Amino acid sequence: DMAEPIQQLTRNNNPQERQTIPFTLIQRKEKLGDLLYEKRQYGKAKWACIKMKEKQYEQSICLGFMKLMRYICEQNSSGLYLGITIPIVTIVHTNEAQSAMTQAVTVAYYLPEVLQDEPPHPFDSDIIIEEWPSTIVYSR
Repeated sequence: DMAEPIQQLTRNNNPQERQTIPFTLIQRKEKLGDLLYEKRQYGKAKWACIKMKEKQYEQSICLGFMKLMRYICEQNSSGLYLGITIPIVTIVHTNEAQSAMTQAVTVAYYLPEVLQDEPPHPFDSDIIIEEWPSTIVYSR
């Protein structure tokens, strides 16, 4: 089922073809010279998002990512490979008291700059295009 998206990604797996999302660095945490994480602020933009709720957190992330890869690799209204932007963002959801993580996660793909005004529509109805306000992201 994923053979075509993986082949498409492999054909287009040149690092120079990956678009880094523009951000402002807020904080950088290192330990013994190794980067632990960065706190970044991304500007207002459109993202392709999918919310998943599998039995295991890791399953939700993997399945959400695979669905987004299908969208990126031609299963969209343009019929074209959209290009990779990095990072792919995972949002961990918590319960109402914010005391524990839930099984639900959102996996999100920043639409490349050239697609921000008119993003291609996903064929998968689970994927939605959202415009996010300026957003804080922790990246590893």
